[in-house]
Amino acid sequence: MADVVVVGVDGSPASSAALRFAAEEARLRGAVLRVLRAWAVPVGAYAPVPYPAELYAEVAPQTERLLRSQVAEVLGEDPGIPVDARVVEGPPAKVLVDEAGGATLLVVGSRGHGGFTGLLLGSTSAQVVHHAPCPVVVVPAGRPG
Repeated sequence: MADVVVVGVDGSPASSAALRFAAEEARLRGAVLRVLRAWAVPVGAYAPVPYPAELYAEVAPQTERLLRSQVAEVLGEDPGIPVDARVVEGPPAKVLVDEAGGATLLVVGSRGHGGFTGLLLGSTSAQVVHHAPCPVVVVPAGRPG
Protein backbone atom coordinates (compact mmCIF):
# COMPACT_ATOMS: atom_id res chain seq x y z
CA MET A 1 0.00 0.00 0.00
CA ALA A 2 1.30 3.46 -0.93
CA ASP A 3 2.08 6.10 1.67
CA VAL A 4 -0.73 8.60 2.18
CA VAL A 5 -0.55 12.22 3.32
CA VAL A 6 -3.94 13.42 4.56
CA VAL A 7 -4.92 17.10 4.58
CA GLY A 8 -8.11 18.75 5.74
CA VAL A 9 -9.47 21.77 3.88
CA ASP A 10 -12.43 24.08 4.39
CA GLY A 11 -11.87 26.83 1.83
CA SER A 12 -10.03 29.09 4.26
CA PRO A 13 -6.62 30.64 3.52
CA ALA A 14 -5.11 28.55 6.33
CA SER A 15 -6.41 25.35 4.74
CA SER A 16 -5.00 26.41 1.35
CA ALA A 17 -1.59 26.86 3.02
CA ALA A 18 -2.00 23.40 4.58
CA LEU A 19 -2.91 21.96 1.17
CA ARG A 20 0.23 23.42 -0.44
CA PHE A 21 2.38 22.06 2.41
CA ALA A 22 0.75 18.61 2.25
CA ALA A 23 1.19 18.42 -1.53
CA GLU A 24 4.90 19.14 -1.19
CA GLU A 25 5.22 16.51 1.55
CA ALA A 26 3.39 13.97 -0.62
CA ARG A 27 5.69 14.83 -3.52
CA LEU A 28 8.83 14.39 -1.36
CA ARG A 29 7.58 11.11 0.10
CA GLY A 30 6.22 9.65 -3.15
CA ALA A 31 2.84 9.46 -1.41
CA VAL A 32 -0.78 9.84 -2.41
CA LEU A 33 -2.32 13.13 -1.29
CA ARG A 34 -5.75 12.57 0.29
CA VAL A 35 -7.62 15.88 0.49
CA LEU A 36 -10.64 15.86 2.79
CA ARG A 37 -13.46 18.31 3.27
CA ALA A 38 -15.94 17.40 5.98
CA TRP A 39 -19.51 18.60 6.13
CA ALA A 40 -22.30 18.31 8.65
CA VAL A 41 -25.74 19.87 8.82
CA PRO A 42 -25.64 22.27 11.78
CA VAL A 43 -27.78 21.50 14.77
CA GLY A 44 -29.34 23.85 17.31
CA ALA A 45 -28.06 24.30 20.85
CA TYR A 46 -30.71 22.06 22.40
CA ALA A 47 -32.35 20.19 19.55
CA PRO A 48 -31.63 19.45 15.91
CA VAL A 49 -32.79 22.18 13.56
CA PRO A 50 -35.17 20.69 10.99
CA TYR A 51 -33.83 21.25 7.49
CA PRO A 52 -35.85 20.66 4.33
CA ALA A 53 -34.78 17.46 2.58
CA GLU A 54 -33.91 19.36 -0.63
CA LEU A 55 -31.49 21.62 1.29
CA TYR A 56 -29.87 18.62 2.96
CA ALA A 57 -29.54 16.86 -0.41
CA GLU A 58 -27.65 19.86 -1.86
CA VAL A 59 -25.02 20.11 0.90
CA ALA A 60 -22.81 17.23 -0.26
CA PRO A 61 -22.76 18.19 -3.98
CA GLN A 62 -22.07 21.86 -3.15
CA THR A 63 -19.29 20.82 -0.76
CA GLU A 64 -17.84 18.60 -3.51
CA ARG A 65 -17.77 21.58 -5.92
CA LEU A 66 -16.06 23.74 -3.30
CA LEU A 67 -13.46 21.03 -2.65
CA ARG A 68 -12.67 20.54 -6.35
CA SER A 69 -12.42 24.29 -6.83
CA GLN A 70 -9.99 24.75 -3.92
CA VAL A 71 -7.81 21.83 -5.05
CA ALA A 72 -7.64 23.18 -8.62
CA GLU A 73 -6.94 26.73 -7.44
CA VAL A 74 -4.15 25.72 -5.04
CA LEU A 75 -2.55 22.79 -6.89
CA GLY A 76 -3.48 23.51 -10.50
CA GLU A 77 -5.03 21.09 -12.95
CA ASP A 78 -1.99 18.76 -12.93
CA PRO A 79 -0.37 18.68 -9.47
CA GLY A 80 2.13 16.00 -10.52
CA ILE A 81 1.11 13.66 -7.67
CA PRO A 82 -1.84 11.32 -7.16
CA VAL A 83 -4.66 13.24 -5.48
CA ASP A 84 -7.61 11.53 -3.81
CA ALA A 85 -10.09 14.32 -3.00
CA ARG A 86 -13.04 13.31 -0.85
CA VAL A 87 -16.06 14.90 0.79
CA VAL A 88 -17.01 13.12 4.01
CA GLU A 89 -20.05 13.73 6.18
CA GLY A 90 -19.28 14.34 9.84
CA PRO A 91 -17.58 16.70 12.25
CA PRO A 92 -14.23 17.82 10.77
CA ALA A 93 -11.96 16.63 13.61
CA LYS A 94 -13.58 13.19 13.73
CA VAL A 95 -13.45 12.81 9.95
CA LEU A 96 -9.75 13.75 9.84
CA VAL A 97 -8.76 11.47 12.74
CA ASP A 98 -10.74 8.55 11.27
CA GLU A 99 -9.32 9.06 7.76
CA ALA A 100 -5.75 9.37 9.10
CA GLY A 101 -5.67 5.75 10.24
CA GLY A 102 -2.70 4.23 8.41
CA ALA A 103 -1.58 7.60 7.00
CA THR A 104 2.02 8.73 7.02
CA LEU A 105 1.12 12.31 7.98
CA LEU A 106 -1.93 14.45 8.72
CA VAL A 107 -1.81 18.16 7.84
CA VAL A 108 -4.24 20.86 8.96
CA GLY A 109 -4.26 24.64 8.99
CA SER A 110 -3.94 26.43 12.31
CA ARG A 111 -7.40 27.97 12.01
CA GLY A 112 -10.21 27.56 9.53
CA HIS A 113 -13.56 29.25 9.06
CA GLY A 114 -14.93 28.55 12.53
CA GLY A 115 -14.10 29.67 16.03
CA PHE A 116 -12.56 32.81 17.45
CA THR A 117 -10.12 34.81 15.37
CA GLY A 118 -7.65 35.45 18.23
CA LEU A 119 -6.87 31.80 18.87
CA LEU A 120 -3.57 30.32 17.70
CA LEU A 121 -5.21 26.93 17.12
CA GLY A 122 -8.76 26.33 16.02
CA SER A 123 -10.91 23.66 17.64
CA THR A 124 -10.42 21.21 14.77
CA SER A 125 -6.61 21.50 14.72
CA ALA A 126 -6.46 21.23 18.52
CA GLN A 127 -8.60 18.07 18.52
CA VAL A 128 -6.61 16.53 15.68
CA VAL A 129 -3.29 17.16 17.46
CA HIS A 130 -4.56 15.32 20.52
CA HIS A 131 -6.28 12.38 18.83
CA ALA A 132 -4.60 11.63 15.48
CA PRO A 133 -3.15 8.13 14.96
CA CYS A 134 -0.15 9.52 13.03
CA PRO A 135 2.19 12.53 13.08
CA VAL A 136 0.42 15.87 12.61
CA VAL A 137 1.64 19.13 11.08
CA VAL A 138 -0.30 22.30 11.86
CA VAL A 139 0.50 24.91 9.21
CA PRO A 140 0.35 28.50 10.48
CA ALA A 141 -2.34 30.66 8.88
CA GLY A 142 0.15 33.26 7.62
CA ARG A 143 2.54 30.78 5.98
CA PRO A 144 3.43 32.02 2.51
CA GLY A 145 2.71 29.65 -0.27
